[in-house]
Amino acid sequence: MRKRNIYIGITVFFLTILAYFLFRPDSANEGNEILAEVKSGKFKVEISTSGELQALNSVQVLGPTEARRFRVGNFTIEEMVDEGTVVKKGDVVAVLDRTELFGRLEDKRLDLEQTLALFEQTQLDTSLVLRQERDNILNLQYDVEERELVLEQSQYEPPAIIKQNENSVERAKRDLQQAKDRYRIKLMQERARMVEVSAKLKDVQTEVNQIEEVLEKFTVTAPQNGMVIYVWGRGGKIKEGSQVSSWNPVVATLPDLTHMQSITYINEVDIRKVEAGQRVELGLDAFPEKKLTGKVTKVANVGQQRPNSDAKVFEVTIVVNESDPLLRPAMTTSNTIVAEEIEEATFIPLEALYTENDSINYVHLKSGKKQEVKLGLSNSNYVIVESGLQVGQQVYLSTPNWSENVAVNLLDELNGKRNPELQDISADAENLTQIETEY
Repeated sequence: MRKRNIYIGITVFFLTILAYFLFRPDSANEGNEILAEVKSGKFKVEISTSGELQALNSVQVLGPTEARRFRVGNFTIEEMVDEGTVVKKGDVVAVLDRTELFGRLEDKRLDLEQTLALFEQTQLDTSLVLRQERDNILNLQYDVEERELVLEQSQYEPPAIIKQNENSVERAKRDLQQAKDRYRIKLMQERARMVEVSAKLKDVQTEVNQIEEVLEKFTVTAPQNGMVIYVWGRGGKIKEGSQVSSWNPVVATLPDLTHMQSITYINEVDIRKVEAGQRVELGLDAFPEKKLTGKVTKVANVGQQRPNSDAKVFEVTIVVNESDPLLRPAMTTSNTIVAEEIEEATFIPLEALYTENDSINYVHLKSGKKQEVKLGLSNSNYVIVESGLQVGQQVYLSTPNWSENVAVNLLDELNGKRNPELQDISADAENLTQIETEY
């Protein structure tokens, strides 16, 4: 009898243990039933995105723009300092290939020699011609004087002789006057020839001087202090061996590192929240401990499609407030745009939000109820609850076991006013919850 009681006791014990394991709550589900408290405080609508630092102002380092005047369309960069080199005003940044322009210079120097020879020959010819004309005038003057003397000595000769001598004087004077007129014409002609040759000589000499000046500019120097940043050409960044067009001879840029901006791109869903003047919190991927502030200064009106993406984005310019020697062009920034700030709001995590019938937003309360909520603004993690919850209440971040058997407690104030546009927020939250449940 005693053994029988022992067997019965053991059987009851094992049945109790078995019943516990059969009817106890699902431990896995209990582990997933994470609670969050309804909070109150400052609420920020923030948009997070990455960007790239650029200088707000940059000075271009240019090759000789005058090269195209001498039919030099492109020139090759023979030498160039490394990108990122800090230079001072007047330091050499690059050396360009002078070969083609040297050829032009040699041609012009040969032309100059020929023009100079022509000038000297014309000058000599002019001197000879004018001297001959002056000698001729002088001889004719002597002839006039001689004939006048003969006329004077023939006063007592017969009238016929006197008349003949008078005619001879008149002819001599006429020849002298014609010689003087011819000299004036010759003088003007020779002066014109000299002016023409002199002008040509001056033009050729000027071209030679200009080519020599342009050749000096093939050694490209920095127009101011700064850091050398390569520019993009048709085949990538311009570097040693690259060709630069004389129509756009930008070799590099010297950014002003004291004033920087971050260029970022916002998707078409969030761009409606962004406007000029909004405050921005910035971080540097290269220096995680460095925190900066900025301001949105420009929002593009037209979207664009980024490479390897179907989504449309809009370019946004953010000016960095601080000046820091650590800031460098092309650094990656993490930008948090504060689209809106509410000093006092009640809010819950997005994961706590559910949707029913495409119009009812609700949460699961720790008390075992499903409560409809009226929603306000949201950010990437939280959403404002305008009514339906009290600060300090506990809500589930995952679907509790009892959810299917409980109806939603609706808000009277939303009857006939439920906003379908808010369902996107709820759907995102529900999807996030499902993913967390799976993993």
